[in-house]
Amino acid sequence: MNTSAEHPAPADLEQARAIQEQIRAQVIAHDAFGPIRTVAGVDTGYSGDNALAAVVVLAFPSLQTLDYAVARRQISFPYVPGYLSFREAPAVLDALASLRIPPDLLICDGHGLAHPRRCGIACHLGVLTDLPSIGCAKSVLVGAHDPLPDARGAWTPLRHHDAVVGAALRTRPGVRPVYVSVGHRVSLETAIRFVIACVTRYRLPEPTRAADALASHGRIPR
Repeated sequence: MNTSAEHPAPADLEQARAIQEQIRAQVIAHDAFGPIRTVAGVDTGYSGDNALAAVVVLAFPSLQTLDYAVARRQISFPYVPGYLSFREAPAVLDALASLRIPPDLLICDGHGLAHPRRCGIACHLGVLTDLPSIGCAKSVLVGAHDPLPDARGAWTPLRHHDAVVGAALRTRPGVRPVYVSVGHRVSLETAIRFVIACVTRYRLPEPTRAADALASHGRIPR
């Protein structure tokens, strides 16, 4: 995949916040994409002082694995909650650049608009690559939601400061929900539909489940 996107490197938190505000202003929160034939899962692990990013491309809707890439980058930004994109996104961009089959959609193991400044990693990557992107996180970063029915596909809005920033989505009965939010060029309702379409036997959608296995264990689940 050809991409010249480079993640900005802030000198301090003030600059980081300003970059997040600039990216947030460019987020498109409605559907603005063509046919979706490939979906990439994105996740990042750590090895010492390096970020290890994994991207796995699956055919959609069959979810057959088509391509994958791993990239390692030395971390140059301190650990600060709410600013993890500055540690992880540079390695993800390297991995995306080395793909042979480009994705039509990114599903990130992380948040999009469900973020203190409405700019999680799904927003960062979506805006910098101009790819439709979705955040699908395992836990809440900001906000709260009402109790959720115990049925596949049930969801309820995730609210923060009286604004809907995402959704708690039940992907399987009897398991904890995942937290879906807009990254870029995808509406929340469409993001929910894509995530549930990518779920098979497990709690997590197959693209991010595969990326997590590759980043954490060096293998792609079958």
